[in-house]
Amino acid sequence: MFFKKKIEWYKLFESSIAANAYVAEGKVNTISVNNKKVCIAHTKEGYFAMRDKCPHNGASLGNGFCTAEGSIVCPVHRYSFDLKTGRATSGGGDAARTYPLEIREDGIYIGFEKTVWF
Repeated sequence: MFFKKKIEWYKLFESSIAANAYVAEGKVNTISVNNKKVCIAHTKEGYFAMRDKCPHNGASLGNGFCTAEGSIVCPVHRYSFDLKTGRATSGGGDAARTYPLEIREDGIYIGFEKTVWF
């Protein structure tokens, strides 16, 4: 038996207009998807998603803020994480879990990796 990584996609928003109404450019917000709490950030480069838990101390990244450089800053200790990679841009060597987003004709989707047997 072998394992294979598979991405399962879940619709977050019906459109970019709906996404922008939920999280304006330069802001962050949280959303629950498939029993996961996710932080959605909106920058001039687009939308980004990551686990809503600071890897340093567990605080909600959705209560933090975005920087012009494309990072999210934890509201507790001010550690920052790159929105594209999740890597720490300040503080320790921690990394936040990021999730892929896809903008499709019928909405915006988030992908969660799953290990399956084949």
